[in-house]
Amino acid sequence: MDDLTPLRQQWLDRINASTDPAAIEEVRLAALGKKGEISLKMRELGKMSPEQRQTTGKALNEVRDEIDAALRARKLSLEDAALDARLKDEWLDVTLPGRPRRQGTIHPISQVTEEVTAIFADMGFAVAEGPQVESDWYNFDALNIAPEHPARQEHDTFFMHRAPGDDRPPHVLRTHTSPVQIRAMQEQGAPIRVIAPGRVYRMDMDQTHTPMFHQIEGLAIDRDISMAHLKWTLEEFCRAFFEVPSVELRFRASHFPFTEPSAEVDIRCSWEGGQLKIGEGSSWLEILGSGMVHPHVLRSGGIDPDQWQGFAFGMGIDRLAMLKYGIPDLRAFFESDLRWLRHYGFAAGDVPGLAGGLSR
Repeated sequence: MDDLTPLRQQWLDRINASTDPAAIEEVRLAALGKKGEISLKMRELGKMSPEQRQTTGKALNEVRDEIDAALRARKLSLEDAALDARLKDEWLDVTLPGRPRRQGTIHPISQVTEEVTAIFADMGFAVAEGPQVESDWYNFDALNIAPEHPARQEHDTFFMHRAPGDDRPPHVLRTHTSPVQIRAMQEQGAPIRVIAPGRVYRMDMDQTHTPMFHQIEGLAIDRDISMAHLKWTLEEFCRAFFEVPSVELRFRASHFPFTEPSAEVDIRCSWEGGQLKIGEGSSWLEILGSGMVHPHVLRSGGIDPDQWQGFAFGMGIDRLAMLKYGIPDLRAFFESDLRWLRHYGFAAGDVPGLAGGLSR
């Protein structure tokens, strides 16, 4: 042990003289690394007699452990000193108020979808979902849309690309959520009461249309469903969604391939001072399409039209959001999204205010 005292003191002095972590690491490698002085001495133990090996090995282990502990202590001391110096140089007044950060908000489309879903859930409607890439049959044929209908042309609908020789049925980005109704009827049968919210796609783009938008459709089938049930359902929905005590709806005869009879639905409103008010005034605003489910659609869903009948309706979620939050340009939802929404003052939890706007 006495022979190792100079060696021990030499390395302790070098450790104490180190002034930064890099110097400490250099000392560690020189003393305890694979080719360090202490490590090399440990290798020489194999050449010694058992008695020498026992004595010298114990002394070397003590020196090695002491040097290792000194290295660790010196490194920690230098790190603490560096932190103290940094804190003095980068002084911060912790009593100052923090920098404000914008809170995340729920997108109006998501918020309106959740609200509409909750309203119809109170009326007993379950949520049904389906794929956004649909077969030509589910998107058109099952819904009584004739082959010559304009919607089946490539200038109106996004058809999926197919490689040469691919003889599978054509597929499209769904143009409405009506295919979900067919799938729900096939899976659940009758009676049934569902809504189908989701994204849909059409080749259209201007202030009031976008290639991708959102719809919610409803379907109710039973043995004695009538237009009266449809009218009551839509009135209750509008009253709850627009938060007014009473609404007046006007049903105008129209044509949809999947319903017969069919009706466009308008809601009474006023536009005084450019502000939209639902439930009063002498103006009318179209908000959705509806009708009694066509027998062909019932058959496509596996339901006998001689035993069952029902109603269906569809409306644009984007349009409802614009009316409720006063956003006049549909592109506000998709172009420069955050800046548009902040421009119109939208934030989650705002009290809705009705204002004019056009959309699907």
